[in-house]
Amino acid sequence: METTDHDIESAISERLKKLRGRAGLTLDELASLSGVSRAMISRIERAEASPTAALLARLSEALGLSLSAFFADDEPATSPLSRHADQRLWRDPHTGYVRRSVSPPGTPSRVDIVEVDFPARARVSFPPREESRVMTQHVWLFEGALEMIIGETIHTLHPGDCLYMDIGDAFDFHNPSDKPARYAVVLDRGR
Repeated sequence: METTDHDIESAISERLKKLRGRAGLTLDELASLSGVSRAMISRIERAEASPTAALLARLSEALGLSLSAFFADDEPATSPLSRHADQRLWRDPHTGYVRRSVSPPGTPSRVDIVEVDFPARARVSFPPREESRVMTQHVWLFEGALEMIIGETIHTLHPGDCLYMDIGDAFDFHNPSDKPARYAVVLDRGR
């Protein structure tokens, strides 16, 4: 099942509207909580704009969710098997990184597995998120090079390396090389 950018924008649009409604927030309230303009949120909800990873993380945080939880399916699992062809993809319009939700959707597991194809020289920064302090993640590099910057500390990962971290802290993913990197994020939501 091939997913187009428009399909992804529509899915993000519907998901954001649903989550904002569930939280009982107006556009203005979500804008105030997230620091994202009301106009941008409105454009995302109308599927006229695709948010960057950093912007989507800010919206997710304001809704009390991790980025993985934003993409998670609310429907109960229909199968414990997640076929590669059915896994959801999302491309960050700013960096071009591609995020694949590997875990079977709708399961009661606290763990989400995400595969990322990260372009050469790309960087994505995530702000500190107090709501995410109960969550941890493992970043497991398969190919290429990756720098994980947490505060003042830079962890340089090589293929096969795995970094454990608290996702409540500010951090950056950075590919310092001229080649793409491919890695998995194994997120424990802690709930």
